[in-house]
Parts: sequence; C-alpha cells; structure tokens
Amino acid sequence: MKLLIAVPVFNEEKYVVPVLAEIQKYRHPILVIDDGSTDRTPQLLRSIKNIRTLTHSVNRGYGQSLIDAFHFAAAHHYDWVLTMDCDEQHEPARIPDFVRHIQNSLTRPDAPDIISGSRYILSDSAADQPPPDRRNINRLITELLNSVLNLQLTDSFCGFKAHRVSAMQKLRLTIPGYAFPMQFWVQAVAHHLRIQEIPVKLIYKDATRHFGGLLDDPTARLQHYMQVLTTELQSLRTPAPAPCDLTPCPA
Repeated sequence: MKLLIAVPVFNEEKYVVPVLAEIQKYRHPILVIDDGSTDRTPQLLRSIKNIRTLTHSVNRGYGQSLIDAFHFAAAHHYDWVLTMDCDEQHEPARIPDFVRHIQNSLTRPDAPDIISGSRYILSDSAADQPPPDRRNINRLITELLNSVLNLQLTDSFCGFKAHRVSAMQKLRLTIPGYAFPMQFWVQAVAHHLRIQEIPVKLIYKDATRHFGGLLDDPTARLQHYMQVLTTELQSLRTPAPAPCDLTPCPA
C-alpha cells in the first residue's frame, strides 16, 4: 500500500517547517502544493529535504491544490493520498489512525474509498471553538448534503482525508476554490464511492484567518457554496436542493 501525504500551503511561513518536520516522522512520501505563496514559504520549502513540491505561480485555490495532488498521486502510482492542512489544525499524530483504517480495510469487500476526518463526531469540551459563522455554515451544508445525497456526514468541510487514488480518477473535479467540497461530495455519491468518517481533533489556532475577497462575508460565502452545489447537482441530472434562506445563521 503506497501512501502519499499531500499538504496544500499558502503563506504558511509560521507553520511550514515545524508541521512538515512532524509529518516526516511517519516516513511517508510528502508532496507540498505551494499555492502561489508570497511570503517566505517558498524559500523555507527549498530548505526542507526529502519532500516534493508543486508550485502554482499564482494563487489558484485550495480546491485546485487538492486536484493537483490527486493527479500527482495517480501519475506516480500511489494507492492512497492523505490530504492535510499545514496550519497546525490537523495533527500529524493522527496520521497512524488513517493508516490503520486503510490497512484494516484492505481485505474487506466494502472497503472505503474515502476516509474523512470529522471534528464533530466526538464531543470534546476542551476543543477549540470555530468562529460561529464557520460552524453554522458547515452544519447547514452538511445537513443539506445528507438530505439531498442520502449521506450521514457530520463534517463536510474537513480537509483531513484519505482518498483511494483509483476512486479519485473516476471524478471530474474542476472547482478550484473553497467550494470544492460541494462538487466532491456530489460526484463521490454519483460514482457510488464508499465513505467512512473517523474522529479528528477540533483545533482552531487562529480565528482571524480569512477566506479572502467576498467569501469573508458569511452570507456571500454560503450563497457561493449553494450556487456551486446546485450547479453540480444539475449537471448530474440530480434534483437541486430547495432554495436556502441566506440570512446568516445565528451564533
């Protein structure tokens, strides 16, 4: 079982060295996708040994970084690709949990194609709390995806995931930005991929981090997600969800 760890980064000079050092302890190949960083991230990456780097000349978006990671994994004959963020919100110490679930499923006929981290499976009073707009939008979109796609997700936006590479090759992923999960989950269901969630810790190091542009407005962000979701459902001849009340969710 060949596993690649793919780490999208954008202006992560504060975290990139210590986070990658922790990931390297688990001795899996690492691919870093530098999404057009304009701080010291590119220079720091060049100083780190035994990693591969894909570089976007400009910021193309989180979704595009994942798409590129899937293409790289397929081209280099990996079986699985584990995606995780580089801002200390995904713990490298959880990598063995994903590996164990992959290995335990190798001989199962119902083996998962996607092992998705969830920050909300377990209730942890000591966990960090996300900004209210992020939690509320996550909850609303997760409930909507569950209803429309007959899923049982608890966290539709967590980027800490293991993906079977052969399954990812069935998908036609084109959404470059933060609305990527809207397309991802619709296509995963359309292609009958098997999905498993496992718990990961809820960590928010910096509640002031932003999405950029119009997406910093929660109402505009929710509307954008809904538009992408509706378009994707329509493209697959699946009934679109009912219109959503775009009033910001209460805290």
